[in-house]
Amino acid sequence: MYDTKISRAAERPRLSIKAQTLMTIAAIISAVAVPQLFHAMGAVSGLGTALGEAFLPMHLPIILVGLLAGPYAGAISGLLGPVASFALSGMPSLAMLPFMMVELCSYGLISGLLRNANIPTVAKVLIVQLGGRLVRAAAILIAVFGIGSRSIGVAAIWTSTLTGIFGIALQLTLIPLTVYRLENSRKRDE
Repeated sequence: MYDTKISRAAERPRLSIKAQTLMTIAAIISAVAVPQLFHAMGAVSGLGTALGEAFLPMHLPIILVGLLAGPYAGAISGLLGPVASFALSGMPSLAMLPFMMVELCSYGLISGLLRNANIPTVAKVLIVQLGGRLVRAAAILIAVFGIGSRSIGVAAIWTSTLTGIFGIALQLTLIPLTVYRLENSRKRDE
């Protein structure tokens, strides 16, 4: 009986389809808009797209929507966010688009599956980052060795992680703070 109360208390309320849909749309829009802000700042500062590559701004709304709305919203946002961004801005590049789709879809799916896990949000984000990076590495290895793709090299697995270290740190701080803030405001409203 005691264990049941603990597990029920850890579960977040199930969101309506309408709420999940709206959050998915918001995440896709954010996955287009937030990277553009970083690219604009990079253009002004003379760094070009380096800020976007370093801070991984497209990952933020995808992981966040998964944690807040669940695996369907996370996976769909992760899959369609890069497509919408490419259609509107040409970024990510066509060569990177399929890998970004696979990686962000896995981020959204994994974060959504961890939505009700009774572990700290920072641990959830860390698990999501590891899982997403492993899925991306597998996709690159399949493309290079299985299909013979020349558009990306195996070195991209390691270099993208090193380049994105600031983004990883940003995700580990900003996402738990945002989830904490949203959960506390929801509890006050109840």
